[in-house]
Amino acid sequence: MPTSAIPTVDLSPFFTAGDDESCRKKCKDLIAEACSDYGFFQIVNHGVPLDLINQAMELSKTFFNYNDEVKRECSSSPDSPLPAGYNKQPDHSPDKNEYLLMFPPESPFNVLPTNPPDFRHRSSKELLRSDGENTENGRSVSPTTTKILEEMFKYFVTTCEILEAIINDCLGLPPNFLKEYNNDRSWDFMVTMRYLPATESENNGITEHEDGNLITIVLQEDIEGLEVCKDGEWIPVIPSKGTLAVNLSDAIQVLSNKKFKSATHRVVRPKGRHRHSYVFFYNLQGDKWVEPLPNFSSAIGVKPKYRGFYYKDYQALRMRNKTHPPSTPEEIIRIAHYEI
Repeated sequence: MPTSAIPTVDLSPFFTAGDDESCRKKCKDLIAEACSDYGFFQIVNHGVPLDLINQAMELSKTFFNYNDEVKRECSSSPDSPLPAGYNKQPDHSPDKNEYLLMFPPESPFNVLPTNPPDFRHRSSKELLRSDGENTENGRSVSPTTTKILEEMFKYFVTTCEILEAIINDCLGLPPNFLKEYNNDRSWDFMVTMRYLPATESENNGITEHEDGNLITIVLQEDIEGLEVCKDGEWIPVIPSKGTLAVNLSDAIQVLSNKKFKSATHRVVRPKGRHRHSYVFFYNLQGDKWVEPLPNFSSAIGVKPKYRGFYYKDYQALRMRNKTHPPSTPEEIIRIAHYEI
């Protein structure tokens, strides 16, 4: 049985006005410790409304209950430069899940579903016909149609910006350093996922891995399955109403020269039922150069543990892991590829 538990941090001091610096410092200390020990923590009072979370999860379940033909109506075309919309893991993949991927709301690459009606956003102006009647695909709809996917995306961005500022301070970097370094939000993306029920012979949802971006947020439903590895032990990230899981990713591990960890994690599928989640990836722009910062290497007389690389090159290698699966686990490209 696991002997450790993932820390939970209350972010409310960062959403309240006034001088609450002692509470903010306590939060930062907890996060700094979690980033050093686990690369993973959970947050409450994070700014994402609970009613929006509940609606998003229910609409996700409704969407994935449609048959494959309906779901594939919002798949991107084979020649699309980015895999937006609905996708399902191929039968030969060890990962057993299907997902809907969304880039920032203004992205021209998004392919969002029209059903359930409240899942995607159509602006009131777009819905309003010249005769004053509001329609979508021939149906009468309210001009206040809930913008669930876009609202979730925007709230996740805001929460990540707060986390980024906290991590910046935890690392002792100059004010706003990470914000200025990572100032392009066009590469962020969000997926809503459904994992198939486990079988008698296997239960892999997502194979153990680290994320390649900066910060990842996970919204789980009330079903366990997400696990993080610490010292060879797999620790469950226990879901709780209104709680979000946060993991640091490879870019932070490289920038900090391993001061903070990129968490190794996996998803184990439950028996007898599907499992749903939302995952938000707070990304770097592809042309960004990533290497250990002097603050954690040359400036303190420590050798860099990684050679530098362009973020887009690393992402291309990670994508090749999926499109051309290696024959052995040892051949999978991970951040260790750049280790010195």
